[in-house]
Amino acid sequence: MARTPEHFDPRQQMLGTEYELQYKRDIDLKNVELHHHDFFELYYLVSGEVTYTIESKLYQVLPGDLLLISPRELHQLHICPHPDAYERFVLWIDPAAILRLSTPSTDLMRCLDSSLPGYRNRLRLDIEDRRRMFTWLEELFEVQRRGGYGADIMPDALLTQILVFLNRTAEKVEPESVPSSALASRVVDYVAAHYGEELSLDVLAEQLFVSKYHLSHAFQQQVGTSVYRYILKKRLLIAREAMAKGAKPTAVWSQCGFGDYTGFYRAFKSEYQVSPSAFAHSRQQNL
Repeated sequence: MARTPEHFDPRQQMLGTEYELQYKRDIDLKNVELHHHDFFELYYLVSGEVTYTIESKLYQVLPGDLLLISPRELHQLHICPHPDAYERFVLWIDPAAILRLSTPSTDLMRCLDSSLPGYRNRLRLDIEDRRRMFTWLEELFEVQRRGGYGADIMPDALLTQILVFLNRTAEKVEPESVPSSALASRVVDYVAAHYGEELSLDVLAEQLFVSKYHLSHAFQQQVGTSVYRYILKKRLLIAREAMAKGAKPTAVWSQCGFGDYTGFYRAFKSEYQVSPSAFAHSRQQNL
């Protein structure tokens, strides 16, 4: 089946309402900065070599590997020099679509819920499972691009197959040991628990009993961004989630640790290209 690949697009929002599948191929591509989505991301590497930072964990991704990334996880891609083109499928799925496809006896969200014990970001597939996943993604891409007979029901059928497969595979795969800086993990955990409080490099160094230099260097090396930038993005992510559920921007900024509304407004608009009030209004219309 012939596929026409796209090239890298910095867009991080879905064009569709329930899912979007991208097939991309690039020869020369720089790193992608730390970001998050409102939806789940399934990332399947076809060729090339990359490392993927998800929160404080660093994954060496090989062709045939599948990454599962939840909406609450900040993540960043690092592309390694490699003779092969960087080729991948990236599937975005709205949580509402997964719930719609689930049944009372089959919770398709289970393997994607980062709050559950045993949650994992990477599934390393065997040769047969790689072939299955590649075939399903290829078929879904063609249906999305060309339509045709059955195009109204095929996406649901293929997405259901993929989600069932992911849950079954996640159940049988043994937990893996992923390189992670102990200090970076402690920083991530502390920020998650104290994002509404003062969080400076001085505060973190004092609370974690390390020097500011060591903390800053270790975090940058492991996560790929500064401690300050990580804290800012995590606070914005949590504020955005709260407003999507109906919270008012004038209440959210202080709850998420911003010093004043002006600073929150500027940071939010810079990150999401929309003001907090406009975002909250658009989401409240859909509640």
